[in-house]
Amino acid sequence: MKALSEAFSKLIEKIRGTEYVDEATLQELSRELQRTLLKADVPLDLVKSFTENALRRVREEKPPIGIHPRDFLIYVIYEELIKLLGGDGQRDFKPAKKPHVAMLVGVEGSGKTTTAAKLAKYLARRRYRVGLVETDTIRPAAFDQLKQLAEKIGVPFYGERDSRDAVQIAVRGVENFRNMDVVIVDTAGRHKNEETLLQEVGTIYNSIKPDEVILVIDATVGKLAAAQAEAFMRYLPIHTVIITKMDSTARGGGALAAIAKTKAIVKFIGLGEDIDELEVFNPRKFAARVLGMGDLDALAERVKAVLEEEKVLEEIETGKFDLLLFKKQIDAIAKLGPLSKVFPLIPNVKLTDEQVELSQKNIKKWRAILNSMTREELRHPEVLNASRIRRIAMGAGVTPRDVKEMLTAYENIKRMSKTLKRRMKFFK
Repeated sequence: MKALSEAFSKLIEKIRGTEYVDEATLQELSRELQRTLLKADVPLDLVKSFTENALRRVREEKPPIGIHPRDFLIYVIYEELIKLLGGDGQRDFKPAKKPHVAMLVGVEGSGKTTTAAKLAKYLARRRYRVGLVETDTIRPAAFDQLKQLAEKIGVPFYGERDSRDAVQIAVRGVENFRNMDVVIVDTAGRHKNEETLLQEVGTIYNSIKPDEVILVIDATVGKLAAAQAEAFMRYLPIHTVIITKMDSTARGGGALAAIAKTKAIVKFIGLGEDIDELEVFNPRKFAARVLGMGDLDALAERVKAVLEEEKVLEEIETGKFDLLLFKKQIDAIAKLGPLSKVFPLIPNVKLTDEQVELSQKNIKKWRAILNSMTREELRHPEVLNASRIRRIAMGAGVTPRDVKEMLTAYENIKRMSKTLKRRMKFFK
């Protein structure tokens, strides 16, 4: 993953050093982006769709006010990379019933047995009672390996050293741990062309009816991860995926993208051999790590805040303007960061340092006032009387005069709402 991160970091540095984002620049960056993704073993069709979507958005979507075109380009790459990795969504392990039976499957050598123990420790730390079941009758060392790991992390283990009936071991193991919160069933490693073994894992699935089937995949297989997933999917559903050895290869991005293509959800990633090195997969954090930037979430929040501000302005132009909409606008602007950095980016807005400082104070004060109002008051400002204003002022830690000044500013904006478009005149 280090090599992938270094390649993307160079690309981001190049974008940040670009003064103008014109068509020639976009084409050059697109080619470099494609080379970076292909080196990471991302499937060709995903590389093409990724770059096409990114270029289309940059061409069609105008950067919001206050966002430089190069920052908007980075934002688009970041958002498209998150989509490539499977998108946002709940990934943490939250069993809905007891016992929650999780069945681990994967090819030989993927690190499945170690991952079973890692997952057990992860859950035990979160106060779940976990039982480990070993059903691998093909690899002689599997029984001893998982038994020793179970003892090391302090969770109960079930296995039958001398039995050759994997299906019955699974059934008896689940029954043995029926009072646990979670039962993790490890199975023998399969290869996608071993039909007999794949059929066996399907039989185990039908016999114990697990709540979740987890496919364990080695990150070094890159784009071939999709073929592994599809082979198992012929015999049983794959609900979630754990990708191991993400620390040792640049092809992890390819494995993640390939799995996302199958619509399975990557829930965890393994970042080393140690029993503690398992973490919930977060596409946003992973994308930021790959791009070599820790501030991408902050950039994304700024862009989204500006887009929210533009939506609010569109609502204002329709004439439907109340204190609730005013509050949305204030909240959106507050997310942009210090106004001293925001105002210089807005065309035709020139304010002195004193005006900017006053505007910043007003934002803080007005947010407190608006947060002290009831929804009825926000929706129907006409109900505000002296008594309500005193209550609001007390709740916000301001004076009734401050509340009245904010209401005056609100009325002024309401009057000029038909002509207010991309300007923030109420800060003057």
